[in-house]
Amino acid sequence: MIRNPFRDLDQKKLSRSSDVLKTQNDYFKIVNRRIFIFGIIICLIFSVVSVRLVFLQIRSQEDYAAKLENYSSQKQTDSTARGEMLDRNGKVIAKTVSSHNIVYFPPKDATSEEQWKLAQTFARDFKVDHKGMTNSDYQDLYMFLHTDDKGNKDSGQNLLSAKEKETLTVEEQEKKIRSRITMKMVDELADDDTKDAFYVYLAMRKLPNNQNKVILEDVDSDSVAKLMENKDKYRGFDVNLGSWKREYPYKDTLRDVLGSITSSKQGVPSELRSYYEAMGYSLTDRVGQSGLEKQYEDLLSGTPRVSDISYDSDGTAIMNETSSGKNGYDLHLTIDVELQKKVDAILEDTLKKYAGTTGREKFKKAIVVLMNPQTGEIYAMSGKYLDEDGKIQNYSSGAYLDVFASGSVVKGATVYMMLDQGVQTLYSTEVDEPMKIAGTNTKGSFDRYGAVNSIRALAVSSNVYMFKSVIKLAGGTYAYDQPLGITDAMAQKTFKLMRNYYSMFGLGTKTGLDVPNEAQGFTGNTQAAGLLMDYAIGQYDSYTPIQLVQYAATIANGGKKVQPKLVNTATEVNTDYTVYENKTNVLSALPGSKEDLETIQMGFRQVVSGEHAIDPINRLNVQVAAKTGTAEVGNYTNASLIGYAPYDKKAKVAFACSVPESATNDQSVAGNLCAYNIMPEVLEEFFKKY
Repeated sequence: MIRNPFRDLDQKKLSRSSDVLKTQNDYFKIVNRRIFIFGIIICLIFSVVSVRLVFLQIRSQEDYAAKLENYSSQKQTDSTARGEMLDRNGKVIAKTVSSHNIVYFPPKDATSEEQWKLAQTFARDFKVDHKGMTNSDYQDLYMFLHTDDKGNKDSGQNLLSAKEKETLTVEEQEKKIRSRITMKMVDELADDDTKDAFYVYLAMRKLPNNQNKVILEDVDSDSVAKLMENKDKYRGFDVNLGSWKREYPYKDTLRDVLGSITSSKQGVPSELRSYYEAMGYSLTDRVGQSGLEKQYEDLLSGTPRVSDISYDSDGTAIMNETSSGKNGYDLHLTIDVELQKKVDAILEDTLKKYAGTTGREKFKKAIVVLMNPQTGEIYAMSGKYLDEDGKIQNYSSGAYLDVFASGSVVKGATVYMMLDQGVQTLYSTEVDEPMKIAGTNTKGSFDRYGAVNSIRALAVSSNVYMFKSVIKLAGGTYAYDQPLGITDAMAQKTFKLMRNYYSMFGLGTKTGLDVPNEAQGFTGNTQAAGLLMDYAIGQYDSYTPIQLVQYAATIANGGKKVQPKLVNTATEVNTDYTVYENKTNVLSALPGSKEDLETIQMGFRQVVSGEHAIDPINRLNVQVAAKTGTAEVGNYTNASLIGYAPYDKKAKVAFACSVPESATNDQSVAGNLCAYNIMPEVLEEFFKKY
């Protein structure tokens, strides 16, 4: 309490001014009250702070200790061995073997100058090749090395005008500098040794800082020994003995379908960085970037090794493994690799024999797919093509990436639709004769076949039967040289109906094959009435070979559209323990009667054994049902064949063969390459085993 300074004064003097005294006493009462209240507030604040400190020190001690440990420690992850791929008989077709990589982990407080000197030393002592540098890397090299007249590094500022230095932003300046750097300028500034050193330097400086940087992949034992014996000389460098690489015992067989993996230096693709980080990957992890490697990345990749990072007295990182991780799972494919090799060889021989011959000048590609029509398992998927140098290359992925006009092979779906819609019956006929629609050229079949029913229409591949049927389906009428009477609305409705039916067989829609980027096919945009007839005979929309084999399988198995597949199961490494099973998946079923489908099956059998029999296939020791196709593509024709076998028993195999631009479009070249050359040999090889 503040003492009242007026308390000891002469009261007589004060009495002369009682008002003054009163005012003064009121003033000190107010001051004392405010000081008292302020003191209480201060005490409350200190109480709250004290309670909070007790809470932090006692109640949250463990939480904050854990956070401190996280802030002060680092961890590194390394990928474990990738799972292998085996064929249906257990033969390894994508093998994982151990490999040694030289890696670099930045020591604490290592400067860029120190790293550059170390990179020069390393590149001089080890086998380094800068050929992997990109154009951007060479630009970086120029900006890193270039100096001004005084010998100071200028980051390529010599390439800018004074005005550009004043007016452009830093980012704009760099863009301008990079656009003006040429390889000639780089070559004048740096020799091969310098480029090698910079290649190493870039790898050493690659982000993230808390991960090993792969400098050299799959090094030999001499390089391993040299580094291990001279680690003091190469501070921060080490050998990763737990690395791995892919080997392919069957070389290029099915390689494009198996896919590829990023290198240790590449790590995860930059465009997918966020995705892989969210999945728990490190940026340096190797991942599948195409084919089955990409499709089944989550099964093939293992659980990474984890190491705690500490530093010795001179700042060099020390890795202390805390988790050994787990190898990826093995994939068991549906493919029979020995059969695959046989089909590959047949296609190669066909190309060697016929490509570039008279009438087959543009024949450069052939694709065959064999599938179990009951389960969807792909036995073989073979594709070969001639490159610009005349060398035969593998193109198995063309089975689901390439689309072709397939011609008359679609007539089975067309006839089925007509039967199901009631446009035709088993016994109804159409007269196969040349047709002329007002304002168009005459259209017809290969020959005049007279009255044909649905089975014979397939057997002789009657175009006219399909034309007249689709006109009726659309609600039009045919009379020689007269309009059809089909409006645009009627045509559009019919196109929609036809595409719906074809999709029931797998035509014009993705099959669901377990690969990335499966093509859907090509759908024509124009829906004029006249094009309905082209569509009905396979001269309009385009399909992939995998769609054609799904179509053949649907006919073979009694009307079930089965999803094709390349992988059956995934298992633990070196065990039979199944962690994933790709079960048979029936996508849909045909809506029509059993009799309607049997009509198509009989028609397909007549194609092989009837009045226009395919003798090389008909002579096989198994009954085959099939349908040929010839589609006009400019001055050339695409050859196709789809079918299944055996016809008289439960079908074991459905097949599709596509040969684009196989022959000239003038009937001067006899023989469908699929029907008379490729598939007889392929089926013979298949039934030797199955």
